[in-house]
Amino acid sequence: MHQLTWFTTELLGLAAAAVPNPAPVAPPGLSGPADLLLGWLKWVGMVAGVVGFGVCAIMMILGRRNRSNMAVDGASGIPWVLGGLSLLSLASGLVGAVLS
Repeated sequence: MHQLTWFTTELLGLAAAAVPNPAPVAPPGLSGPADLLLGWLKWVGMVAGVVGFGVCAIMMILGRRNRSNMAVDGASGIPWVLGGLSLLSLASGLVGAVLS
């Protein structure tokens, strides 16, 4: 059993040593446009988050009187807006963690 474990460990070590892992490099001329596109995406996400919170607040305000279901729908939308904003803000870190 010990020899099998040693063999498996050595085999995996050799396989991991043979696989190259280069750092990401932007193609020539695409670094600027890619940064611009990501900046626009972040800006649109920020605006969408503010609009999402505003819609949830309006639904809660309007649903307070005789339309409690609308108020509940507005309140239940808040975690979704927070989740979307969190995912957008963590996107580059998550992608970097998965690809590294």
